[in-house]
Amino acid sequence: MSSSTTVRTARRRTLRIAVVALAAASGLTLTACSGSDAADAKSAGHTNTSSAAAESTASGWSGVQTADAKAGAADKQSNKQSGNAHATNGGRSAAPVRTQRLADGISKAEIYKLGDQHYRAKIVARGSVLATLETKGRDDGLDANDMFVTLTLDGQVHSWMGGGHQGPGTFKLAGGWTAKVTKVGELRYRAQIIGHDGLAATMETDQHDVGLDANGIYIVLSNGGVISAHE
Repeated sequence: MSSSTTVRTARRRTLRIAVVALAAASGLTLTACSGSDAADAKSAGHTNTSSAAAESTASGWSGVQTADAKAGAADKQSNKQSGNAHATNGGRSAAPVRTQRLADGISKAEIYKLGDQHYRAKIVARGSVLATLETKGRDDGLDANDMFVTLTLDGQVHSWMGGGHQGPGTFKLAGGWTAKVTKVGELRYRAQIIGHDGLAATMETDQHDVGLDANGIYIVLSNGGVISAHE
């Protein structure tokens, strides 16, 4: 081989080595750039996820609660339970304003005030409620097996035993009153209460006993037509 041929061969080898080295360097540079871009993309991805999570938590959509969120939820639950307790207390029946023994010596009346001139009396014996009287713009009354009870608009209870008259008919009552009792239907009687000046009041049952305070004379008319008065 001539010297010129040897020189050309050496130059080609050097050129090839240089090209390979350049390609390798270029590859390394591309790889480094790609790695940097991937890292940046990954970093950006984490940042966006954290931001989304923060926004989600702030708007109440996050499934993971922070300590403040848990505390807030606990406060809401506590308030809800407190509200329920108040509602429960508000729904309880009021205690009676007083309890009064009745004429039979066994039963008693528990008197409740429901409003202005609005009272209720529960007739209780041996722990059981036997009947209920209630004033709704007028007095009320009851014939309880020949014990008569009245409840007046001012919440007073009066009771007595016996003295009943079976209607229809006209009967003299305590206090100088006269009662004219007539039957107007099934379990329905009417009593005209007549005084010295004529007709003073009218009582009428409609499947329910009725009572009246006639100037301190207490009158009961039963749905069976029995009338009794007491002073």
